[in-house]
Amino acid sequence: MLGVNGTPFQPATLQLTGIPGMQTGHAWVALVFCILYLISIIGNLSILTLVAQEPALHQPMYCFLSMLSLNDLGVSLSTLPTVLATFCFNYRHVGFDACLVQMFFIHTFSFMESGILLAVSFDRFVAICDPLRYSTVLTNSRILAMGLGILTKSFITLFPFPFLVKWLPFCKGKVLHHSYCLHPDLMRVACGDTHVNNIYGLFVVIFTCGVDSAFILLSYALILRAVLAIASQEQRLKAFNTCMSHICAVLAFYVPIITVSMIHRFWKSAPPVVHVMMSNVYLFVPPMLNPIIYSVKTKEIRRGILKVLYKSQS
Repeated sequence: MLGVNGTPFQPATLQLTGIPGMQTGHAWVALVFCILYLISIIGNLSILTLVAQEPALHQPMYCFLSMLSLNDLGVSLSTLPTVLATFCFNYRHVGFDACLVQMFFIHTFSFMESGILLAVSFDRFVAICDPLRYSTVLTNSRILAMGLGILTKSFITLFPFPFLVKWLPFCKGKVLHHSYCLHPDLMRVACGDTHVNNIYGLFVVIFTCGVDSAFILLSYALILRAVLAIASQEQRLKAFNTCMSHICAVLAFYVPIITVSMIHRFWKSAPPVVHVMMSNVYLFVPPMLNPIIYSVKTKEIRRGILKVLYKSQS
């Protein structure tokens, strides 16, 4: 469908949606989202501040943890404007170009999280399988190079998305199914040939999350083999315990993704509220859980938090 001047028709604004079936309970939904945002933002800022201020935490593992916290802040801040506008102020409109920008940042930060989790799994692999070379393998320059590599990979692979969407005409309405902009959601209201967008979207998922998850599984298979070769049961448990926080973070990230994919693939008749809620879990739960997981499961982080609390009280 073409506009008056022969260019693809695009609406000036798109309409966002809250949670289907909960139009009368938006005050409670807004309260829940505000709590999730507060936990996520305060928790991740606390991790960043703690790692920066505590010399004992200036180690490769906590550098990667800082990357994860910074990325989780990016995920939260990417969705925050439209989510709060929708649920707190009942303002449901977003400009078309602003929607494309939000879509780009949401997907970029989401796929960066997968790369950072892979980097942490490499850190755990070196720490357990080759501990004598840990400090020489994971130098500051290499950690910086890995971080920049993750950022560059995500940016380059996601950069074409807004332009591919921009070229599509939109003639199936302008109502999106979420309170933020996602690529699959925009594809539902686009008309014309969307094969390029869908194929490229599948390529991005496989190239990022697919490859990253395969290497994460490989690293843990090698870690498991190395741990089982340790004679002392106490040392085996200690080695496993150093990986628990990362395993929990991996599960918090990948389980919602796999669940959403399974629902889209095998439960096409699922009510809209199911798709919306699972997308919300995918975007809101990992940034909230990660600082909690690492605070509870990592002794050095707990010790740093207690040290800060003790200083503030004294």
